Amino acid sequence: MDLEARSLQPNVKAVLLAKLREYKSDLNNLKSEHKRLASANSNQAARDDILESGMADAMSVSANQRGRLMMSTERLNESSDRIKESRRTMLETEELGVSILQDMHQQRQSLLHANDTVFLLLKVPYRKNK
Repeated sequence: MDLEARSLQPNVKAVLLAKLREYKSDLNNLKSEHKRLASANSNQAARDDILESGMADAMSVSANQRGRLMMSTERLNESSDRIKESRRTMLETEELGVSILQDMHQQRQSLLHANDTVFLLLKVPYRKNK
């Protein structure tokens, strides 16, 4: 692979060679860990420690996920409550607006009636009682 990567164009070659070095490093790390685990495999206590730490990690992750889930659920409930309160406020405001519009309509009707009355009075000639 190394020879193939070196024969490519410079811009691709640099990226591939960097990945190749990373893969080689990972392979060496895995080989050394495999040797360490293979030698430790004979020691049952070391094996048990590894398994226990894995279980502890799994439980820790599970507890962490549960905590995050509970926090998310709480935030969702709080948001739902705020939405309900906002909806209630909106409905109250709408009712108040309708009431104000009805009052204004009644006042308009009263003003129109008063205007008609004044207009009729102005049409009737003024008579003096003599």
